[in-house]
Amino acid sequence: MKRIFSLLLITLMVVSCKNEPKTNYESEVEQTKDDVTEIAYASFGKEIIDDDALSTDRMLAHYSTMKVGDTLNAKMKGKITDVCSKKGCWMKLDMGNDKTVRVTFKDYGFFVPTDASGEVVINGKAFVKEISVDELKHYAEDAGESPEDIAKITEPEMAMSFEADGVLLKK
Repeated sequence: MKRIFSLLLITLMVVSCKNEPKTNYESEVEQTKDDVTEIAYASFGKEIIDDDALSTDRMLAHYSTMKVGDTLNAKMKGKITDVCSKKGCWMKLDMGNDKTVRVTFKDYGFFVPTDASGEVVINGKAFVKEISVDELKHYAEDAGESPEDIAKITEPEMAMSFEADGVLLKK
């Protein structure tokens, strides 16, 4: 009787240990891959995420109501049209309607690649400023414009500007 009881106890223990729930990890991984559509970005400056970024149309509407001295904390998406060819210390984004916004980087704390292009998300302060002739000529030199084109710059201009503290460059 003792042997039968021991044998029964051992059999129950073996059977109970084999009843692990079967998990199909491969299907869970596939489902997770389908659920998440992650866009890969290269990050520069302060770490930011691409959530809640304003479109260029919405930012253009904000810029149209601003005057020199106004600032707006903002995050926006845009497309790069030009980058400083020497260091990547500024870039221009297309705002539509033949308008661009000049983006500089807070305290020159970071730069973007000189060959940067495509979509970008920027976070920082939007403002309108008057750009002096000297500064316009400096930007023209950085962009690699000819001496003749640089000499044509004779008047300051009002410009939409943005000081970014963080940048996400779409890979």
